Amino acid sequence: MVFTTAMMMVRSRGPDEFWRKRKIFKIAAHFSGRRRNCYSIAIKAVHRALQFATIGRTVRKSDMIDLWNTRIKAGCEEHGIELNNFKDSLSRCDIQLNKKVLADLAIWEPNSFKALSDLAKSVAIDYNLPGTEKYDKPSNVVTRGLLKK
Repeated sequence: MVFTTAMMMVRSRGPDEFWRKRKIFKIAAHFSGRRRNCYSIAIKAVHRALQFATIGRTVRKSDMIDLWNTRIKAGCEEHGIELNNFKDSLSRCDIQLNKKVLADLAIWEPNSFKALSDLAKSVAIDYNLPGTEKYDKPSNVVTRGLLKK
């Protein structure tokens, strides 16, 4: 590119502007109306969409955690144990399953979750956790030396 004056060289935006605009228009390709075609409007719409995308990632995480908690709580209510006692008993047994795995077990593997809840009931009764007066000790669970006094 040949410039006749120094001022024309300063005013020339060159290929950088093309690629910068192209990046914005590429993100705005699925928008409708002038939000897709007009750069000054498209850049505002793209920045706003990217802000919502950032917020959406954290919202999605909290939504999944809420879903897992609901599923675990439903599984605990189905088997007659309180959620706090269930979590406390599993931690005392050194069973380190996270919320996602427990939720998957509660939904897709009910027999496995029942085994965990029976174990948790038995440990809760052994440790005299609050609210265990109403629990019946399962007969098919053996807790070998879990009680540490």
